[in-house]
Amino acid sequence: MAFKKRVQTIFEWVPVPDEARILDCACGRGFYLNMVRYVSRCALVGLELDDEIIRKAQRNVGHLPGVTLTRGNIHALPFPDGYFDGVILSEILEHIDDDVAGLREVWRVLKPGGVVAITVPHANYPFLWDPINWTLERTVKRPIRRGPLAGIWANHVRLYRREGLRAAVEAAGFVVEAERSFTHFSFPFIHNLVYGLGKPLLESGLLPEKMAVAADRTTFDQNRGSLLNPINLGVAVLNLFDRPNKLDEPAGRSTVNLAIKGRKPAWRPDQRRAKMQRAL
Repeated sequence: MAFKKRVQTIFEWVPVPDEARILDCACGRGFYLNMVRYVSRCALVGLELDDEIIRKAQRNVGHLPGVTLTRGNIHALPFPDGYFDGVILSEILEHIDDDVAGLREVWRVLKPGGVVAITVPHANYPFLWDPINWTLERTVKRPIRRGPLAGIWANHVRLYRREGLRAAVEAAGFVVEAERSFTHFSFPFIHNLVYGLGKPLLESGLLPEKMAVAADRTTFDQNRGSLLNPINLGVAVLNLFDRPNKLDEPAGRSTVNLAIKGRKPAWRPDQRRAKMQRAL
């Protein structure tokens, strides 16, 4: 339910003309790379730290033209300064200890005027999305961070509030151009169902072929959409719950995700002052 809004936000914020060079950091299993390749011939680079995951990305999108997969760390990106026109940073910052340092590396490899689209989990998430952790946070103050019941806290250092995310992005040198908060209405326990149960089941190879095609984000264009397929029927039910959701919910409302668009200024402050002085 939240993933499709993350995709829509990233497509709106990161231009992908054929001549662009785009970094997906970290690319995970290659979902964004696959979707961007579907609509553009731009050069795509996926960076991922985890060996097992990058092997899955290689199987999913490594065969696509113009896609390069690289193993690396966000704190030491293996690219020259000003190399990319745009960077996708989706569901990454919550996993790293020093988010500002990671953002500064992203700033470094962006061209002046380049954009970064960032999505993170919201600390003020809806009760129904992850009732277990919502309750634990408000009682024993200790969410579950590992295993099938981890929910929205799975392997996360932190969740974000709007002001904290903005502060980190600005501290790294970006100019904030847009902010969003989305996915308020949700199916009960949906995070546990999709990520705790559904993803392991899909990756185990136990699903029948047609169900696997419908469940796999990298094969979206092969799914016929028949409601006789249990996966499609489940998605249709989730879409009913998702229908009232807006792409940008009102401030203060609980949502699954926060998103922010940052731009690397075309001129550093010292360069801008020097240019003005020369003009005078």
